[in-house]
Amino acid sequence: MGTVTPPNDALSQQWFSNFKSICIPLLEGSQLSAATITVVVRLLSGLEVTLLDARKTGFTLSPSLVSYIFFPLSTILRRNESSAIPDRVLEKIFGVLAILCETWWWSCDIQIWDQIFKLCSSIIGDIEGKGKGKVRDDETKEAAARCLWAIIRERRAEEAPRDSPEELLHTRVSQLRTHSQSRQFMPILGQTVNTLLLTAKSPHLPLQRISLKILRALIDVYASEQFVPSILPGVVSTMTRIALGMSSRKGWVNGDIVALSLEAMEPVIVKSLGDDVCIREGVVRSVVDLEDFINLADAPAVGPKPPESHPYLTTRTSSWLRASASQLHIALNSLMTLVSHPTPLALVALSSFSKIILATTYITLPQSRPLLLSWLLSLSNSSFPEVSRIAHQALSGLLAAPSDARLPLLQALLDISKENLSSLPRSIVSQNNTKVEHIAGQIEAICRLATPSSMSSTGLGLTSISSGIDTLLGPTGGIEKWGFTLLSVLEFTSPQVTVSQGSVAQLLLEDTADNPVTVNFPETTLKNVLARSTHVALARMLRGLGRTSGENCIYAVEWFVTTGRYSRSNNAVAALWCAARLLEGIGGFSLEEGGMAISSGPHSRKLERFARSLSRDLAELWDEEPDFSSQSDAPRTDRHTDDSLLNTEFTKGFKTIRATLQVAEPRAAVPAFSDDQPILHKTFCLQLLSISAGILQARYASILIHVLYPVLHSIVSPTPHLSLTGLATLQFISAVMSYASPASLLLSNFDYALDSISRRLSHRWLDVDATKVMAVLVRLVGADVVQKAGDVVEECFDRLDEYHGYDIIVQGLVEVLGEVVKVIETEEPPTKNKSGDSVQSSMITRSLEPLLEWLTHRGDPPSEEDSTDYGPAPQRAWGTTKPEEESDETRKDGATAQPKFDAEPVPTPAQALTTQMVSRSIYFLTHASPVIRARILTLLSSATPVLPESALLPPIHQAWPFILNRLSDAEPFVVSAAAGLVESLVTHVGSFMGRRVWDDVWPRFDNILKKQDASDTQNALARRGHGAVGTESAYTHSHRLYCSILRTMTAAVARVHMEDTYGWQVIVAFRRFLHKQAHEELQTCARELYVTLARGNEDAVWLALLATCGRLTEEVTFLREYKWDIQDNVSLILNE
Repeated sequence: MGTVTPPNDALSQQWFSNFKSICIPLLEGSQLSAATITVVVRLLSGLEVTLLDARKTGFTLSPSLVSYIFFPLSTILRRNESSAIPDRVLEKIFGVLAILCETWWWSCDIQIWDQIFKLCSSIIGDIEGKGKGKVRDDETKEAAARCLWAIIRERRAEEAPRDSPEELLHTRVSQLRTHSQSRQFMPILGQTVNTLLLTAKSPHLPLQRISLKILRALIDVYASEQFVPSILPGVVSTMTRIALGMSSRKGWVNGDIVALSLEAMEPVIVKSLGDDVCIREGVVRSVVDLEDFINLADAPAVGPKPPESHPYLTTRTSSWLRASASQLHIALNSLMTLVSHPTPLALVALSSFSKIILATTYITLPQSRPLLLSWLLSLSNSSFPEVSRIAHQALSGLLAAPSDARLPLLQALLDISKENLSSLPRSIVSQNNTKVEHIAGQIEAICRLATPSSMSSTGLGLTSISSGIDTLLGPTGGIEKWGFTLLSVLEFTSPQVTVSQGSVAQLLLEDTADNPVTVNFPETTLKNVLARSTHVALARMLRGLGRTSGENCIYAVEWFVTTGRYSRSNNAVAALWCAARLLEGIGGFSLEEGGMAISSGPHSRKLERFARSLSRDLAELWDEEPDFSSQSDAPRTDRHTDDSLLNTEFTKGFKTIRATLQVAEPRAAVPAFSDDQPILHKTFCLQLLSISAGILQARYASILIHVLYPVLHSIVSPTPHLSLTGLATLQFISAVMSYASPASLLLSNFDYALDSISRRLSHRWLDVDATKVMAVLVRLVGADVVQKAGDVVEECFDRLDEYHGYDIIVQGLVEVLGEVVKVIETEEPPTKNKSGDSVQSSMITRSLEPLLEWLTHRGDPPSEEDSTDYGPAPQRAWGTTKPEEESDETRKDGATAQPKFDAEPVPTPAQALTTQMVSRSIYFLTHASPVIRARILTLLSSATPVLPESALLPPIHQAWPFILNRLSDAEPFVVSAAAGLVESLVTHVGSFMGRRVWDDVWPRFDNILKKQDASDTQNALARRGHGAVGTESAYTHSHRLYCSILRTMTAAVARVHMEDTYGWQVIVAFRRFLHKQAHEELQTCARELYVTLARGNEDAVWLALLATCGRLTEEVTFLREYKWDIQDNVSLILNE
């Protein structure tokens, strides 16, 4: 120590002093004992901290200073037996050595490097001295491994010391590589590799990570090409077990461990079985051009005798290559599960591993090419963007770069495509969802490679793949053969539950801009595909094929459409689904994206012509009667002779053993035709119409005359799945045609829609659902339909005149009129009739102040100017002379003439339309169908608030006898609708209903109450209990009729003058509904009635109710009803 010359500069002198203060005591305590171990550990920790501080400040240790610090460390190791050195002391020594070697690596002697290497290797492998040494803990082994990593890791030129020559890094690495590849060092290297293979399986993760790093560096940098084949089996086997988690109890491995194990496996495979080294040693030959073929033919049959090899080395021969390649393929095949590893780090490492192995072993490992390519194809479909991007770039680099590996890899890619397409039907019918997803993902990834747009950055156009796909989907691709095979295993069923953001009733209404509701196309389910992800994968595969082939795929789409066009079988439904997915790929969009996400890119004329023709052809399906008598699948002429079309049977459970002597198996019964197949057939037709609209976009306007009726007809379907599909189709078409909403689309093309409906209501062509389509058309258009409603109403009444004997058609047309009235009712403000004020309030005198004021001022002289409005009365004496009249006319010359007081306002278009509907629909009050009678009464009720008295009262007066007869109708819902009409009339035209209510309506209501009271006793839904009134449910006809009568009488009492006799009858008749066991809704309506009655005759209400409760006696005891408990309701009424 005393011979070391200290540095001269101040900074170096300071650091030297710091190290000297630690190294001298450390040297003094180099002979370890129980008393000095603690001091030595403390000094080593201080030395480690000081070295780290020096590194942080940027101070570089000179070689002499490194030797000075190393001396006490080596003294401790020399003066003590290895087994006598505690683990914690050894761990600190290796920590200090690792820091020193970061700088010392550039200048230390080879022998020092060799000794440090041996020391670290012996500690890691528990081989200290002769034989088996002391077993060290994992932390000590980790410290030794980090020290070993410090002397073997690859360094960059930027890390070289200052003022060093540029070739120092290359020279230093060459020296160390030459030494490590010497025959004397090779056993040490082999033993170290064996040791690292053991520690790489350690459960201590830091030790496992550093062991894998060292293993890769040793094989990649320091092991010779002749030595690596000897360690190939052990390294591949161990790394495979580590990557798969077979060496741990957990059964799974972290992503970084998987990545490190693959990185360690990669150089051993490349340096052992790489094409370059095997070609150099004559194991294989590279054939690229014709000259190589000539040389191959002239090559000797038996190669030269290989030279004698070292016992640690392995000679490469063709037999060795075949055996090694076969064993390696088995190991690689076991790594297939890594494709679904949950961490992106492992997937990126697998992608890099596959790329390097494919690029360097395309000749020596031909059987592993499809496997490695399938990994890259699967990884390119990963849900992690980084993984898919790296895998896609790896495939692009392998297949785009002009190299010798490109053609073999392209051929392997085509073989993968053929194998996947042929095995797909078998995988589907066997319900192997994982296999189906894998195959579909592989084909989709291949299609993505062949798509020019995806390779624009590299300039790659894989014409060989795209031409193969064009051939497959073209006229010469044999689609008649493989198409039927695929369709035979695709059987669609409607989902048990249709999921949507709102109910069908809500979706039928036009949404406001503040609360838009997007209707997505409902999903269908595949019978043989249990997972939704598998279904999505199949759809993406077909889209990828269509996107890659482009217009060349139109033949396949047309074939699938033709197959599904004239049938409603399982095969036909599957054919339409395949056609829709292929057409999505050609168009470059998906229905799942929505209409707003579609770009407005141009399409070829050929595709647009096909889209127009397809839309017209499919729209005609709604006008044809399906032939259910021949629902067989597509022709099967050659199915019994073609092995490729044989059905694959997949059964579950036990096979029944037949206890008969029949030799032949019984034929399976033909499966019954499914009822949901026609619905699914229309569903996929609607999807094809939507896709055609997405292709044509604004140019789809000329096709709407054919398409609107099928879409609207589907919306009114009783099947929720088809109804939602129709709504989604209408919304999608509106979006791609740049309409703000479906209402805007229908309003702009209202004539098209109405014309298509009219044609289906003719004698030559009658569709009973056309009236429902017209109703939903009015409902969807909403308020803007008023300007077009005249045509609708005219069409309805024309058809009513023609089909008045057909109840179902009349009922539908009346429903359309009701929808028109509802729209008008929401948009047209209610008319203010003079009878709108409460009659009861106007007839009750609440104060005598006006009378007293008149008595006080009755003798006062009149004022000079009378501003009282006397209405249409003369303003001057009758005897006015003609000159005075002329002077008055002259005085008013130029002024605007005042309107006449008795002139009626001009009706609005909506009022004129409503007047027409009312006047022409009252004749159906006597229709034989009770539903139609009820709808007409409801229509009149809705029209009452809209029309002025001059337009409303004449037809009501004319139809009044028929309205009264409806109050005696046999159907309770008709009676309820008639009561609703009376209620509306009383509310809005009370003066007109003055005497009619009490003379005509009330006696009938009284009879109805008595009949209902008797019929409720026989009703199964009637409330049970003493004095119970009404039914349990609020949805029975009896309950609804009671509510209508109560509301009607409430309006009559408030709006129409009532005599005391009728008032008392009403008070007595409706007491039953105040019973607390009556329905809550009936109690509420009854309370409102009695509150209204009390405003006109409070004493009568008080008397009747208290007498009913038993609180009044003597003369009114006859009103007492013990079966009704009305105390609570009476208190509420009297308190108001």
